[in-house]
Amino acid sequence: MLRLSTNKTRVQKAREAYLKGDLETHKKLHSPDEIGKEPWHKTEQGKYIGQAVYGASDGIVTTFAAISGVAGANLSPKIALIVGLANLFADGISMAIGDYLSEKSEKDYIKAEREREHWEIEHIPEAEKHEVREIYKRKGLDGEKLDNLVDAITSNKELWVDTMLHEELGLFEDDSSPLKSALVTFFAFVIAGFMPLVAYVFALQWQFLAQNQFLISCIITGITLFVVGALRQIVTGVKWFIGGLEMLMIGGLSAFVAYIIGWLLKTVFNIVV
Repeated sequence: MLRLSTNKTRVQKAREAYLKGDLETHKKLHSPDEIGKEPWHKTEQGKYIGQAVYGASDGIVTTFAAISGVAGANLSPKIALIVGLANLFADGISMAIGDYLSEKSEKDYIKAEREREHWEIEHIPEAEKHEVREIYKRKGLDGEKLDNLVDAITSNKELWVDTMLHEELGLFEDDSSPLKSALVTFFAFVIAGFMPLVAYVFALQWQFLAQNQFLISCIITGITLFVVGALRQIVTGVKWFIGGLEMLMIGGLSAFVAYIIGWLLKTVFNIVV
């Protein structure tokens, strides 16, 4: 008998079955029993995966680029630590605030549009009903099928409003919290972004770290970049090793550019700190 793990959502397991070409499991996951027993909303843990992954990606890349520029200019490791920490927390707060304002603004906009659609349905229902008809007529429906669908949608006011939001305005609501999203972004940014600084923070305790700070930082950052990139498959669906390599190359390129700029400022333009 086919057994399905309960550790993942039905959609996640269906995606894995699709990537593996496993038609039997895919059919099982789309049986009425499997479809009916899963709640039709995101789980609390799954709502903020995107923010966590992308916050971590940005955190590690920006921090490593900052200390690479310092290393390229051959400045004191203490400066690298100061610049890295200042950049880490300043950018983390900025990114979290931006995330919060963006999500809150979107929710406020959707709320305003929902209220407007409610008002229009109350005051000009025939015009709104004609809009529903026109939407699905353009999708290829006509005749009795179109009439039945329009009647079914407009018989339920909330469904009617949802349809106008989705089909007319292209707006989709979710119940995620802008504040939680901002906090997830901030902590993911700071935790991942701290990894390039580990060697610099603990250099005073270990002589080996003090002598090889930037090299060890590169190794730690490379591993972290690959891991964070691999975790992107949770959001994007790409193969984990491809996501890891992509993230490693992007982070490496950013750090290389920052290193070269630091080196040019120090060597070519003779800017001394």
